Amino acid sequence: MTTSDSPTTTAVPDHRTLLAVMRLAVRAPSVHNTQPWRWRFDGARLHLYSDPDRVLAAADPHGRQRTISCGAALHHARTAFAARGWHTDTVRLPDPAQPDHLAVIDFRPWPDPPPGVLTRAEAIERRRTDRLPMLAPRGWSGEFVSGLRRLANPHDIEFDVLGDDARPRLAAVSEHADAARHDDMMYQHELQWWTGNSEPPEGIPTDALVSHAEQSRVDVGRAFPAAQHSARRADLTDAARLAVFSTEEDAPPRWLRTGEALSAVLLEATAAGLATCPVTHITELPAGRRTVATLLPHETVPQVVLRIGTAPEGEQRPPTPRRPLAEVFEVRSS
Repeated sequence: MTTSDSPTTTAVPDHRTLLAVMRLAVRAPSVHNTQPWRWRFDGARLHLYSDPDRVLAAADPHGRQRTISCGAALHHARTAFAARGWHTDTVRLPDPAQPDHLAVIDFRPWPDPPPGVLTRAEAIERRRTDRLPMLAPRGWSGEFVSGLRRLANPHDIEFDVLGDDARPRLAAVSEHADAARHDDMMYQHELQWWTGNSEPPEGIPTDALVSHAEQSRVDVGRAFPAAQHSARRADLTDAARLAVFSTEEDAPPRWLRTGEALSAVLLEATAAGLATCPVTHITELPAGRRTVATLLPHETVPQVVLRIGTAPEGEQRPPTPRRPLAEVFEVRSS
């Protein structure tokens, strides 16, 4: 019991917990591995901002994919906090005058989070984006898909797995999206800037790219600058299932929620031993989004396509590098 004369304290994670969670939060996927987030802890609350210096002016002029990326990092953080016994009360886009201020988190103890949260938190460091051809997803069933849908629905996001008959149309959209950008010099320069770097802790490293031979066996995927010739998984043509995240509105609050739902599904799939690859170039251009929308059972706006499959046994894919934590996280007073 407290009295008017006794001090009140707010329970918050200690510094060690904050650092541990932030290291997991930044493992979230982001468009071209731009890592477009900034975090600040003010002593009581944790704030998430998007980084305006990491805009992809050609691929993402309105910041939609940047916000989706930050939403994935937000969900990674909340999941990691929950696994450490902290409930995160989150206000999204708290100040209309500061559109880059995406979320603010208050904390309260949560001694018994659901087991699924713990499982997804454990999957954060194992998750990878796999651009190679995949086997069909192992253990795929209506029950599993329903579970993925239940993870997306609390975020007001629709999650739909497409049937086999939709695949040729989606492959055509993927090809057309790449063709439409082929002579866009601004877009191509941007793509080159963020791919194939071997040293910087950002962008897509060479070992995460695929060769022309490998790309030819993945019918739904962005045409990144090709890696040197290789023929990994040479006996496979992509058999991943294709799913779409979509929203009722196309606005920043829905983009942020899309990232959160994407994170939840990616981590659940990883925990189940599956490989995943978000595909976003298909939804960058209006024509592609309109076509994908016709494949959905409801009138919603497609945001992200996701490939879900199985990687061959025994493969170990290295983690994609991340920026030093000091560049994206600070502790200071309000």
